[in-house]
Amino acid sequence: MVSHSQGKGANSAQIEHFSYNNVLVRNFAIATTFWGVAGMLVGLLIATQMFWPEANFETSWLTFGRLRPLHTNAVIFAFVGNGMFAGIYYAVPRLVKARMFSDLLGKIHFWGWQAIILSALITLPLGITSSKEYAELEWPIDIAIALVWVVFGINMIMTLIKRRERHLYVAIWFFLATFVTVAVLHIVNNLELPISLTKSYPLFAGVQDALVQWWYGHNAVAFFLTTPYLGLMYYFVPKASNRPIYSYRLSIIHFWSLIFIYIWAGPHHLLYTSLPDWAQSLGTVFSVMLIAPSWGGMLNGLLTLRGAWDKVRTDPVLKFFVVALTAYGMATLEGPLLSFKNINAHTHYTDWTIAHVHVGGLGWNGLFTFAMLYWLVPKIYNTKLHSIKLANAHFWIATLGILFYAIPLYWAGFTQALMWKDFNEAGMLTYMNFLDTVVQLLPMYKLRAFGGLLYVVGALMMVYNIWKTIAAGKLQPEEETSAPALPKQGEKIQRWHEWIERRPIQMTILSTVLIAIGGLVEFLPTYFVESNVPKIAAVQPYTPLELQGRDIYLREGCYVCHSQMIRPFRFETERYGEYSKSGEFIYDRPFQWGSKRTGPDLHRLGGKYGDSWHFNHMLDPQSISPGSVMPPYPWLIENDLDKSNTAAKIEAMQTLGVPYPEGYADQALADLDAQAQKIAEGLNKENIPVDKDKEIIALIAYLQRLGTDIKNAETVPDK
Repeated sequence: MVSHSQGKGANSAQIEHFSYNNVLVRNFAIATTFWGVAGMLVGLLIATQMFWPEANFETSWLTFGRLRPLHTNAVIFAFVGNGMFAGIYYAVPRLVKARMFSDLLGKIHFWGWQAIILSALITLPLGITSSKEYAELEWPIDIAIALVWVVFGINMIMTLIKRRERHLYVAIWFFLATFVTVAVLHIVNNLELPISLTKSYPLFAGVQDALVQWWYGHNAVAFFLTTPYLGLMYYFVPKASNRPIYSYRLSIIHFWSLIFIYIWAGPHHLLYTSLPDWAQSLGTVFSVMLIAPSWGGMLNGLLTLRGAWDKVRTDPVLKFFVVALTAYGMATLEGPLLSFKNINAHTHYTDWTIAHVHVGGLGWNGLFTFAMLYWLVPKIYNTKLHSIKLANAHFWIATLGILFYAIPLYWAGFTQALMWKDFNEAGMLTYMNFLDTVVQLLPMYKLRAFGGLLYVVGALMMVYNIWKTIAAGKLQPEEETSAPALPKQGEKIQRWHEWIERRPIQMTILSTVLIAIGGLVEFLPTYFVESNVPKIAAVQPYTPLELQGRDIYLREGCYVCHSQMIRPFRFETERYGEYSKSGEFIYDRPFQWGSKRTGPDLHRLGGKYGDSWHFNHMLDPQSISPGSVMPPYPWLIENDLDKSNTAAKIEAMQTLGVPYPEGYADQALADLDAQAQKIAEGLNKENIPVDKDKEIIALIAYLQRLGTDIKNAETVPDK
């Protein structure tokens, strides 16, 4: 860097020359387009599997249960994550008039993040999963994520410290809050005890695990898919429209209220479950409060475009921004509405939730990322976008794709809710067979897949347009610029809030304190106050065979289609049995309450059918349930059960507080074989020849255990 002074005297400004590194921005932008298309194609495949189960190809690593976590991880962390980093590495240096602190840290961040994505691509289809929604990656990858995230945070914060612009613009506030909150969420939710390189058990169980998971799951949406993109909105919308942000005062209220309120709202994912009522109520109250800051941010973005509507009609970038912000507004209104118990009772576990999530994902994150790339790539390649007409076509195809995706799923959600609850004149459930609802949804699933296809076609059009733009231009790897050095003596603070807005370290600390309050208030009582989870004397730990079967259940991703939580509604207790109690889940690591019912709830499945039914159901679901969209699992009958880690699993559970007898790990394998032999003999008597050492035997043992402890159970008084 070369610098020289201009003028004389104490007040003369020192102009410093430096450059911005566009190579890192380019790399993240290319990764965004690549992983975006890949993640969307996986999504299109699993959408097809919902009405055409043959698309699972009877291959273990291509089943819906294994690919669905891959799809969510690819879209969230690969597509949106790389898009977020591309925008941050472009915006932050320009907002603070300083090159990023370290090119080396930037390279480590980029290649480390791509390695993490690649590891997800390998492990999730293989069934290596922790089965926690949006956090399915196993412990070695979790550690890698934490380390790479810290590298990103150090690079960003050190850049802010050496800045040449005294005031931290609002976009940077959101980036800092994103960094600290995602770090806290990731670490707490992934506290786990490793069994091997590919297997671990979470420290929390049952109710506590559910609360921590949805504290993480809801706020992963909040602080990975929302706050960083709001920061990008505060930078790129004014840049693209060449207009100042509508209201700086509104941005202050938007930021501080959003990060404080958002962290409390996680329990609204667990309404009418076994979570204590007070925690559910807190989640509802703070979810409703979220409407104000969320819509404040949306309006601040849209009103920035006031007076620029003529440009919106012709500029595809602004079109994408407008619809993205509108989708954000709709999703953040719908979310609080769904947190009302009387509404949630109808929508939870239905396809309504899937529609809601994708309005935010496809509309807010997807369209915003497309707009940012269309604006950003020509800038760093010093050229114009290859085709405005093609970008406009992409906008309309993507928008139609969202409509074809979401509207049928909203309709499907209505259909499910009405059919599940319908009683006939005799007071009996009209559709007692869950499969009746599945058959009714198939046309809607086909329309959803068509909408997804349109969206993918639009993304491919963007890839072509960006590729031609890159070919026509030349990357500016080092963008030369200059700015006055930051005076050593700070300017006088005019407003009280300027004190924090000029101090990145203090802002980071204050943001951490604000986001920690809600989590601690909700979590600590459920962990330390026993009355929140009343004990049930009859509830016993899983047998070694059942524990192995449960891990197979997790590996195959059964939890993405089946819940294990019967809510206290008559239509659920009539269909499934006694409603679920919190004390039944104290040995469930991780919990399996689910978030979507493509198939029926399984919490009272134990003893409902014979072992042969389960065997045939896994071998050929359609032979047992004609019209089912469940894929077959023939490898469970072919594969030998890996019993080598049985003792290690028992010891791990004992470490986590499960009351197996002392020294039971030495006896566990013998007990496993004895229980497996009994099941195999029973199947052989029904002319189903199967060896006791096959995986299907362990899975049957687990399924037959589900919900049986509650029979003849008595609640133990609190001590």
